[in-house]
Amino acid sequence: MSAYRFYCRAYQKVMQVATAFLDWNGPALLRGPGSAQQLPQLIRSQGLRKVLVVTDGGLMKIGLPNKLLQGLEKADISYALYDKTLPNPTIENIEQARDLYLREDCRGIIAFGGGSPMDCAKVVGARLVRPKKSIPQLRGLLKVRKKLPPFYAIPTTAGTGSETTVAAVVSNPETHEKYPINDPKLRPRYAVLDPELTVGLPKHITSTTGMDALTHAVEAYIGRSNTKDTAQKALEATRLIFANIETAYNDGGNLEARENMLAASFYAGVAFTRAYIGYTHGIAHNLGGMYNTPHGLANAVILPYVLDYYGETAHARLADLADAAGLAQGKSQSEKAQTFIAEIRALNARMGIPAQFDFIQESDIPTIAARALKEANPLYPVPKIMRMSDCVGVIRKLMVKENP
Repeated sequence: MSAYRFYCRAYQKVMQVATAFLDWNGPALLRGPGSAQQLPQLIRSQGLRKVLVVTDGGLMKIGLPNKLLQGLEKADISYALYDKTLPNPTIENIEQARDLYLREDCRGIIAFGGGSPMDCAKVVGARLVRPKKSIPQLRGLLKVRKKLPPFYAIPTTAGTGSETTVAAVVSNPETHEKYPINDPKLRPRYAVLDPELTVGLPKHITSTTGMDALTHAVEAYIGRSNTKDTAQKALEATRLIFANIETAYNDGGNLEARENMLAASFYAGVAFTRAYIGYTHGIAHNLGGMYNTPHGLANAVILPYVLDYYGETAHARLADLADAAGLAQGKSQSEKAQTFIAEIRALNARMGIPAQFDFIQESDIPTIAARALKEANPLYPVPKIMRMSDCVGVIRKLMVKENP
Protein backbone atom coordinates (compact mmCIF):
# COMPACT_ATOMS: atom_id res chain seq x y z
CA MET A 1 0.00 0.00 0.00
CA SER A 2 1.36 3.43 -0.95
CA ALA A 3 1.85 6.10 1.68
CA TYR A 4 -1.02 8.09 0.17
CA ARG A 5 -3.45 5.19 0.32
CA PHE A 6 -2.33 4.38 3.86
CA TYR A 7 -3.00 8.00 4.85
CA CYS A 8 -6.51 7.88 3.34
CA ARG A 9 -7.39 4.60 5.04
CA ALA A 10 -6.02 5.76 8.39
CA TYR A 11 -8.01 8.99 8.16
CA GLN A 12 -11.18 7.06 7.32
CA LYS A 13 -10.71 4.71 10.24
CA VAL A 14 -10.25 7.61 12.65
CA MET A 15 -13.39 9.26 11.27
CA GLN A 16 -15.35 6.03 11.60
CA VAL A 17 -14.43 5.79 15.28
CA ALA A 18 -14.98 9.49 15.96
CA THR A 19 -18.38 9.69 14.28
CA ALA A 20 -19.68 6.88 16.50
CA PHE A 21 -19.87 9.51 19.25
CA LEU A 22 -22.00 11.97 17.26
CA ASP A 23 -25.77 12.35 17.56
CA TRP A 24 -27.31 10.33 14.70
CA ASN A 25 -30.93 10.74 15.68
CA GLY A 26 -32.89 11.43 12.52
CA PRO A 27 -35.89 13.69 11.97
CA ALA A 28 -39.35 12.88 13.24
CA LEU A 29 -41.56 11.82 10.33
CA LEU A 30 -44.94 12.80 9.00
CA ARG A 31 -45.71 10.42 6.14
CA GLY A 32 -48.45 9.29 3.80
CA PRO A 33 -50.81 11.02 1.36
CA GLY A 34 -51.85 14.45 2.61
CA SER A 35 -49.31 14.51 5.45
CA ALA A 36 -48.00 17.93 4.41
CA GLN A 37 -51.31 19.40 5.55
CA GLN A 38 -50.58 18.25 9.11
CA LEU A 39 -47.46 20.37 9.39
CA PRO A 40 -49.00 23.82 10.09
CA GLN A 41 -50.82 22.58 13.17
CA LEU A 42 -47.67 20.83 14.36
CA ILE A 43 -45.72 24.07 13.98
CA ARG A 44 -48.40 26.00 15.82
CA SER A 45 -48.37 23.46 18.67
CA GLN A 46 -44.68 24.18 19.09
CA GLY A 47 -45.32 27.87 19.66
CA LEU A 48 -43.94 29.25 16.41
CA ARG A 49 -45.79 32.18 14.86
CA LYS A 50 -43.58 33.13 11.92
CA VAL A 51 -41.44 31.00 9.63
CA LEU A 52 -39.32 31.37 6.53
CA VAL A 53 -40.46 29.17 3.64
CA VAL A 54 -37.63 28.35 1.21
CA THR A 55 -38.67 27.03 -2.21
CA ASP A 56 -38.02 27.81 -5.88
CA GLY A 57 -39.72 29.70 -8.68
CA GLY A 58 -40.60 26.61 -10.68
CA LEU A 59 -42.64 25.14 -7.84
CA MET A 60 -44.33 28.49 -7.23
CA LYS A 61 -45.22 28.74 -10.92
CA ILE A 62 -47.14 25.45 -10.80
CA GLY A 63 -48.65 26.32 -7.42
CA LEU A 64 -47.34 23.30 -5.53
CA PRO A 65 -46.63 25.17 -2.26
CA ASN A 66 -50.06 26.85 -2.24
CA LYS A 67 -51.80 24.33 0.02
CA LEU A 68 -48.98 24.56 2.55
CA LEU A 69 -49.07 28.36 2.52
CA GLN A 70 -52.84 28.34 2.91
CA GLY A 71 -52.51 25.88 5.78
CA LEU A 72 -50.05 28.18 7.52
CA GLU A 73 -52.44 31.08 7.16
CA LYS A 74 -55.33 28.99 8.47
CA ALA A 75 -53.22 28.01 11.49
CA ASP A 76 -52.47 31.71 12.08
CA ILE A 77 -48.78 31.31 11.27
CA SER A 78 -47.17 34.16 9.37
CA TYR A 79 -44.50 33.39 6.81
CA ALA A 80 -41.85 35.05 4.70
CA LEU A 81 -41.36 33.43 1.29
CA TYR A 82 -38.03 32.97 -0.46
CA ASP A 83 -38.61 31.44 -3.90
CA LYS A 84 -35.46 32.38 -5.81
CA THR A 85 -33.46 29.21 -5.09
CA LEU A 86 -31.57 28.06 -8.17
CA PRO A 87 -31.21 24.38 -9.18
CA ASN A 88 -27.71 24.48 -7.68
CA PRO A 89 -28.16 26.90 -4.75
CA THR A 90 -25.60 29.67 -4.66
CA ILE A 91 -23.98 31.71 -1.94
CA GLU A 92 -26.12 34.64 -3.09
CA ASN A 93 -29.32 32.57 -2.70
CA ILE A 94 -28.39 31.64 0.84
CA GLU A 95 -27.46 35.16 1.90
CA GLN A 96 -30.66 36.59 0.39
CA ALA A 97 -32.79 34.05 2.26
CA ARG A 98 -30.88 34.65 5.50
CA ASP A 99 -31.39 38.40 5.20
CA LEU A 100 -35.11 37.84 4.66
CA TYR A 101 -35.30 35.60 7.74
CA LEU A 102 -33.68 38.29 9.89
CA ARG A 103 -35.60 41.19 8.35
CA GLU A 104 -38.96 39.46 8.90
CA ASP A 105 -38.04 38.25 12.40
CA CYS A 106 -38.76 34.60 11.60
CA ARG A 107 -38.39 31.86 14.20
CA GLY A 108 -38.18 28.69 12.09
CA ILE A 109 -37.53 27.43 8.56
CA ILE A 110 -39.58 25.26 6.19
CA ALA A 111 -37.77 23.86 3.15
CA PHE A 112 -40.22 22.94 0.39
CA GLY A 113 -38.89 21.33 -2.77
CA GLY A 114 -36.08 19.16 -4.01
CA GLY A 115 -32.54 19.05 -2.79
CA SER A 116 -31.81 22.63 -3.82
CA PRO A 117 -34.32 24.40 -1.53
CA MET A 118 -33.40 22.01 1.29
CA ASP A 119 -29.68 22.65 0.87
CA CYS A 120 -30.31 26.39 0.70
CA ALA A 121 -32.42 26.27 3.87
CA LYS A 122 -29.83 24.21 5.73
CA VAL A 123 -27.06 26.70 5.08
CA VAL A 124 -29.39 29.60 5.94
CA GLY A 125 -29.79 27.93 9.33
CA ALA A 126 -26.04 27.45 9.62
CA ARG A 127 -25.38 31.11 8.85
CA LEU A 128 -27.97 32.16 11.42
CA VAL A 129 -26.27 30.28 14.23
CA ARG A 130 -22.72 30.96 12.99
CA PRO A 131 -23.05 34.58 11.84
CA LYS A 132 -19.31 35.28 12.00
CA LYS A 133 -18.45 32.47 9.60
CA SER A 134 -18.81 32.96 5.85
CA ILE A 135 -20.24 30.15 3.74
CA PRO A 136 -16.79 29.13 2.40
CA GLN A 137 -15.58 28.96 6.00
CA LEU A 138 -18.36 26.45 6.78
CA ARG A 139 -17.15 24.15 4.00
CA GLY A 140 -16.15 20.65 5.07
CA LEU A 141 -16.77 18.78 8.31
CA LEU A 142 -18.28 19.85 11.62
CA LYS A 143 -18.02 23.61 11.16
CA VAL A 144 -21.58 24.42 12.32
CA ARG A 145 -21.69 22.75 15.73
CA LYS A 146 -24.72 24.73 16.94
CA LYS A 147 -28.38 23.78 16.93
CA LEU A 148 -30.29 25.33 14.03
CA PRO A 149 -33.64 27.12 14.43
CA PRO A 150 -36.65 24.77 14.18
CA PHE A 151 -36.30 23.23 10.72
CA TYR A 152 -38.94 21.33 8.74
CA ALA A 153 -38.22 19.66 5.37
CA ILE A 154 -40.86 18.75 2.77
CA PRO A 155 -39.31 16.95 -0.22
CA THR A 156 -41.14 17.20 -3.53
CA THR A 157 -38.78 14.80 -5.30
CA ALA A 158 -37.78 11.26 -4.36
CA GLY A 159 -34.05 11.42 -4.71
CA THR A 160 -31.80 13.62 -2.64
CA GLY A 161 -32.72 12.35 0.82
CA SER A 162 -31.75 15.82 2.01
CA GLU A 163 -34.63 15.75 4.48
CA THR A 164 -32.56 13.40 6.65
CA THR A 165 -28.93 14.08 5.74
CA VAL A 166 -26.20 16.03 7.49
CA ALA A 167 -25.01 17.55 4.21
CA ALA A 168 -25.76 20.64 2.15
CA VAL A 169 -24.15 21.42 -1.18
CA VAL A 170 -23.32 24.99 -2.20
CA SER A 171 -22.36 26.40 -5.61
CA ASN A 172 -20.04 29.33 -6.21
CA PRO A 173 -20.71 30.63 -9.76
CA GLU A 174 -17.64 32.87 -9.64
CA THR A 175 -15.19 29.99 -9.19
CA HIS A 176 -17.40 27.26 -10.74
CA GLU A 177 -17.02 25.26 -7.52
CA LYS A 178 -19.63 23.10 -5.86
CA TYR A 179 -18.85 21.75 -2.41
CA PRO A 180 -20.53 20.14 0.60
CA ILE A 181 -20.98 21.37 4.15
CA ASN A 182 -21.35 18.43 6.54
CA ASP A 183 -22.54 18.58 10.13
CA PRO A 184 -25.19 16.62 12.09
CA LYS A 185 -26.62 19.96 13.18
CA LEU A 186 -27.90 20.46 9.62
CA ARG A 187 -30.37 17.61 9.92
CA PRO A 188 -33.99 18.82 9.83
CA ARG A 189 -36.06 18.38 12.96
CA TYR A 190 -39.08 17.08 11.03
CA ALA A 191 -39.42 15.52 7.57
CA VAL A 192 -42.69 15.23 5.67
CA LEU A 193 -42.97 12.36 3.17
CA ASP A 194 -46.14 13.16 1.24
CA PRO A 195 -46.36 11.26 -2.07
CA GLU A 196 -49.11 13.56 -3.34
CA LEU A 197 -46.48 16.26 -3.77
CA THR A 198 -44.48 14.11 -6.20
CA VAL A 199 -47.34 12.96 -8.43
CA GLY A 200 -46.91 15.79 -10.92
CA LEU A 201 -43.15 15.39 -11.41
CA PRO A 202 -42.00 15.35 -15.03
CA LYS A 203 -40.64 12.01 -16.19
CA HIS A 204 -37.04 13.23 -16.49
CA ILE A 205 -37.12 14.51 -12.90
CA THR A 206 -38.63 11.25 -11.66
CA SER A 207 -35.89 9.25 -13.36
CA THR A 208 -32.85 11.34 -12.44
CA THR A 209 -33.86 11.95 -8.82
CA GLY A 210 -34.64 8.26 -8.43
CA MET A 211 -31.19 7.36 -9.75
CA ASP A 212 -29.74 9.92 -7.36
CA ALA A 213 -31.30 7.94 -4.50
CA LEU A 214 -29.91 4.71 -5.94
CA THR A 215 -26.44 6.26 -6.10
CA HIS A 216 -26.71 7.20 -2.43
CA ALA A 217 -27.67 3.64 -1.49
CA VAL A 218 -24.98 2.02 -3.64
CA GLU A 219 -22.11 4.29 -2.58
CA ALA A 220 -23.06 3.99 1.07
CA TYR A 221 -23.30 0.18 0.93
CA ILE A 222 -20.06 -0.52 -0.93
CA GLY A 223 -18.03 1.86 1.26
CA ARG A 224 -16.02 0.84 4.31
CA SER A 225 -17.88 2.78 7.00
CA ASN A 226 -21.18 0.94 7.16
CA THR A 227 -23.01 0.18 10.35
CA LYS A 228 -25.65 -2.52 10.67
CA ASP A 229 -28.35 0.13 10.30
CA THR A 230 -26.84 1.92 7.28
CA ALA A 231 -26.29 -1.37 5.48
CA GLN A 232 -29.88 -2.45 6.10
CA LYS A 233 -31.24 0.92 4.96
CA ALA A 234 -29.11 0.87 1.79
CA LEU A 235 -30.30 -2.64 0.87
CA GLU A 236 -33.93 -1.72 1.50
CA ALA A 237 -33.59 1.47 -0.56
CA THR A 238 -32.09 -0.51 -3.43
CA ARG A 239 -34.91 -3.06 -3.30
CA LEU A 240 -37.58 -0.35 -3.32
CA ILE A 241 -35.99 1.60 -6.15
CA PHE A 242 -35.65 -1.36 -8.49
CA ALA A 243 -39.22 -2.39 -7.68
CA ASN A 244 -40.80 1.05 -8.15
CA ILE A 245 -38.79 3.54 -10.19
CA GLU A 246 -40.01 2.47 -13.62
CA THR A 247 -43.61 2.36 -12.43
CA ALA A 248 -43.26 5.91 -11.08
CA TYR A 249 -41.59 6.93 -14.34
CA ASN A 250 -44.17 5.37 -16.65
CA ASP A 251 -47.26 5.93 -14.47
CA GLY A 252 -46.68 9.18 -12.62
CA GLY A 253 -50.03 9.02 -10.87
CA ASN A 254 -49.31 5.71 -9.15
CA LEU A 255 -49.40 6.85 -5.53
CA GLU A 256 -48.03 3.58 -4.14
CA ALA A 257 -44.93 3.75 -6.35
CA ARG A 258 -44.45 7.41 -5.47
CA GLU A 259 -44.71 6.65 -1.76
CA ASN A 260 -42.24 3.78 -2.05
CA MET A 261 -39.76 6.00 -3.90
CA LEU A 262 -40.00 8.64 -1.17
CA ALA A 263 -39.31 5.94 1.42
CA ALA A 264 -36.36 4.68 -0.65
CA SER A 265 -34.92 8.17 -0.93
CA PHE A 266 -35.25 8.63 2.83
CA TYR A 267 -33.61 5.27 3.62
CA ALA A 268 -30.78 5.96 1.20
CA GLY A 269 -30.32 9.36 2.85
CA VAL A 270 -30.09 7.71 6.27
CA ALA A 271 -27.49 5.32 4.87
CA PHE A 272 -25.14 7.74 3.18
CA THR A 273 -25.36 10.50 5.77
CA ARG A 274 -23.40 8.23 8.12
CA ALA A 275 -21.67 5.75 5.78
CA TYR A 276 -20.66 8.49 3.29
CA ILE A 277 -20.67 8.54 -0.48
CA GLY A 278 -17.89 8.08 -3.05
CA TYR A 279 -16.26 9.25 -6.25
CA THR A 280 -19.52 9.33 -8.20
CA HIS A 281 -20.59 12.24 -6.04
CA GLY A 282 -17.18 13.90 -6.07
CA ILE A 283 -17.22 14.02 -9.87
CA ALA A 284 -20.94 14.86 -10.06
CA HIS A 285 -20.61 17.82 -7.72
CA ASN A 286 -17.86 19.25 -9.85
CA LEU A 287 -19.64 18.69 -13.15
CA GLY A 288 -22.46 20.62 -11.51
CA GLY A 289 -20.11 23.39 -10.48
CA MET A 290 -18.42 23.61 -13.87
CA TYR A 291 -21.42 23.10 -16.20
CA ASN A 292 -24.49 23.42 -13.95
CA THR A 293 -25.31 19.76 -14.61
CA PRO A 294 -28.36 18.62 -12.59
CA HIS A 295 -27.04 16.52 -9.74
CA GLY A 296 -29.30 13.49 -10.20
CA LEU A 297 -28.52 13.33 -13.92
CA ALA A 298 -24.79 13.54 -13.24
CA ASN A 299 -24.94 10.74 -10.67
CA ALA A 300 -27.01 8.51 -12.93
CA VAL A 301 -24.53 8.79 -15.81
CA ILE A 302 -21.35 8.58 -13.72
CA LEU A 303 -22.28 5.73 -11.36
CA PRO A 304 -21.66 2.72 -13.65
CA TYR A 305 -18.28 4.09 -14.77
CA VAL A 306 -17.10 4.50 -11.19
CA LEU A 307 -18.35 1.00 -10.33
CA ASP A 308 -16.38 -0.31 -13.32
CA TYR A 309 -13.28 1.41 -11.91
CA TYR A 310 -13.67 -0.25 -8.50
CA GLY A 311 -13.60 -3.67 -10.14
CA GLU A 312 -13.23 -6.69 -7.88
CA THR A 313 -12.81 -4.53 -4.76
CA ALA A 314 -16.58 -3.88 -4.88
CA HIS A 315 -17.87 -7.15 -6.29
CA ALA A 316 -18.90 -8.79 -3.02
CA ARG A 317 -20.95 -5.79 -1.92
CA LEU A 318 -22.40 -5.24 -5.39
CA ALA A 319 -23.49 -8.88 -5.39
CA ASP A 320 -25.49 -8.18 -2.21
CA LEU A 321 -27.14 -5.23 -3.94
CA ALA A 322 -27.92 -7.41 -6.95
CA ASP A 323 -29.67 -9.85 -4.63
CA ALA A 324 -31.64 -6.99 -3.03
CA ALA A 325 -32.66 -5.80 -6.49
CA GLY A 326 -33.80 -9.28 -7.48
CA LEU A 327 -31.10 -9.74 -10.11
CA ALA A 328 -28.78 -12.57 -11.07
CA GLN A 329 -29.84 -15.29 -8.65
CA GLY A 330 -27.61 -18.34 -8.72
CA LYS A 331 -24.61 -16.63 -10.28
CA SER A 332 -21.14 -16.00 -8.83
CA GLN A 333 -20.32 -12.80 -6.92
CA SER A 334 -18.47 -11.38 -9.91
CA GLU A 335 -21.29 -12.21 -12.30
CA LYS A 336 -23.85 -10.70 -9.95
CA ALA A 337 -21.78 -7.52 -9.65
CA GLN A 338 -21.41 -7.20 -13.41
CA THR A 339 -25.13 -7.84 -13.87
CA PHE A 340 -25.93 -5.11 -11.34
CA ILE A 341 -23.75 -2.57 -13.16
CA ALA A 342 -25.21 -3.58 -16.52
CA GLU A 343 -28.74 -3.20 -15.17
CA ILE A 344 -27.97 0.34 -13.99
CA ARG A 345 -26.95 1.19 -17.55
CA ALA A 346 -30.04 -0.54 -18.94
CA LEU A 347 -32.31 1.22 -16.44
CA ASN A 348 -30.84 4.57 -17.46
CA ALA A 349 -31.42 3.77 -21.12
CA ARG A 350 -35.03 2.71 -20.55
CA MET A 351 -35.71 6.04 -18.84
CA GLY A 352 -34.02 8.21 -21.45
CA ILE A 353 -30.90 9.01 -19.44
CA PRO A 354 -27.82 9.33 -21.69
CA ALA A 355 -24.79 7.09 -21.35
CA GLN A 356 -22.35 9.99 -21.76
CA PHE A 357 -22.18 13.80 -21.85
CA ASP A 358 -21.51 16.00 -24.86
CA PHE A 359 -20.44 19.14 -22.98
CA ILE A 360 -17.32 18.13 -21.06
CA GLN A 361 -14.28 20.06 -22.31
CA GLU A 362 -10.91 18.31 -22.33
CA SER A 363 -9.27 21.46 -20.96
CA ASP A 364 -11.58 21.37 -17.90
CA ILE A 365 -10.88 17.76 -16.95
CA PRO A 366 -7.78 18.36 -14.77
CA THR A 367 -9.69 20.97 -12.74
CA ILE A 368 -12.77 18.76 -12.37
CA ALA A 369 -10.63 15.78 -11.31
CA ALA A 370 -8.55 17.80 -8.85
CA ARG A 371 -11.64 19.25 -7.20
CA ALA A 372 -13.38 15.85 -7.10
CA LEU A 373 -10.37 14.29 -5.36
CA LYS A 374 -10.09 17.24 -2.98
CA GLU A 375 -13.66 16.52 -1.91
CA ALA A 376 -13.34 12.74 -1.77
CA ASN A 377 -9.84 12.07 -0.43
CA PRO A 378 -9.14 11.24 2.30
CA LEU A 379 -12.72 11.35 3.64
CA TYR A 380 -14.81 9.00 1.52
CA PRO A 381 -14.26 5.33 2.52
CA VAL A 382 -14.43 4.01 -1.02
CA PRO A 383 -13.55 0.43 -2.05
CA LYS A 384 -10.52 1.60 -4.04
CA ILE A 385 -8.57 4.87 -3.75
CA MET A 386 -8.33 7.02 -6.88
CA ARG A 387 -5.31 9.04 -7.86
CA MET A 388 -5.35 11.92 -10.33
CA SER A 389 -4.73 9.76 -13.40
CA ASP A 390 -7.53 7.37 -12.38
CA CYS A 391 -10.03 10.19 -11.96
CA VAL A 392 -9.05 11.81 -15.26
CA GLY A 393 -9.52 8.44 -16.97
CA VAL A 394 -13.03 7.99 -15.57
CA ILE A 395 -14.06 11.53 -16.58
CA ARG A 396 -12.78 11.00 -20.12
CA LYS A 397 -15.01 7.93 -20.42
CA LEU A 398 -17.98 10.20 -19.69
CA MET A 399 -17.35 12.17 -22.88
CA VAL A 400 -19.35 11.34 -25.99
CA LYS A 401 -16.21 11.46 -28.13
CA GLU A 402 -14.71 8.73 -25.96
CA ASN A 403 -16.33 5.31 -26.19
CA PRO A 404 -16.22 3.31 -22.93
